[in-house]
Order: sequence, then structure tokens, then C-alpha cells
Amino acid sequence: MLANGTLAPDFELPDQNGKLHRLSDYNGKSVLIYFYPKDDTPGCTTEACTIRDEYDAFNTSKLVVLGISHDTPESHKKFVAKYSLPFTLLSDPKKEVITAYGAGGIVTKRISYLIGPDGKIIKGYAKVIPQEHAQEVLSTHATLVRVRA
Repeated sequence: MLANGTLAPDFELPDQNGKLHRLSDYNGKSVLIYFYPKDDTPGCTTEACTIRDEYDAFNTSKLVVLGISHDTPESHKKFVAKYSLPFTLLSDPKKEVITAYGAGGIVTKRISYLIGPDGKIIKGYAKVIPQEHAQEVLSTHATLVRVRA
């Protein structure tokens, strides 16, 4: 895991539609980057659908969601369509970003990072419980917004 307070490594990856995204594209915004093993598997589907179900709260909180796995953009596109996911999934087939963020291994680790508008890691989540993660992130973000205000 990367340490809280450190600058999150920038990257450039394609989304489910082939559009390239850089973390630096979101400077000035809070971002949840969540790493997951594989599209359309039970735990990954639960996590994605839980974020989907809370997506209005993510939007209200002005919190961008980026999911990253080694799956192809085509696989992501099917996963997004099948479960009506309203957020961006990024493809890292070489696992370069996955490794840079400490999520590498034989199977991609299910970890997440909440990144602040300044590009620094606010909180890393090493033990993600798929059905609880969306609420956990929203709660952390809401607390931080209140503290900063």
C-alpha cells in the first residue's frame, strides 16, 4: 500500500470505450481508485454494484470513481452494460498501474485509495469488503470534507 499523504502516481489508461484517462485529468477533484481482480466475478460484481447503488451519493459528494483491473476495455464494456455501471472502468493489462499502487500479484488485490483534490492519498483501504466499501468511502470523504470546512 502507498502511504497516506503521498502524491498518488499519475497514469494513463483506456476506459471501457477506449478513451484515455490520466489521474492528473482529475486535479482539483476527490477520486476513489479501486482495484479489483476481474470483471463479472462474484466479489467484483458485488463491489461494483454497491458503488453503482450509491452513485448519487458519490456525485453529490463530488467524488469521482475509477475502477481498475487487468481486463480489456471490451470486457469492461460488457461488465458496464450488464450491470448498468455509471462510472469509469480502466484497463491495465500489463498491470503497471496495479503494481505501482501495491495491488499487484498473481491476482490483483482488492484495494482502494481515496485521493484528495491535491493529488495526495487521503486514505488507503487494504481490506476491502465489497458490500461495505461504498459506504465506508463515502463516510470517510464526508468526515474529511467537514474537517476541511
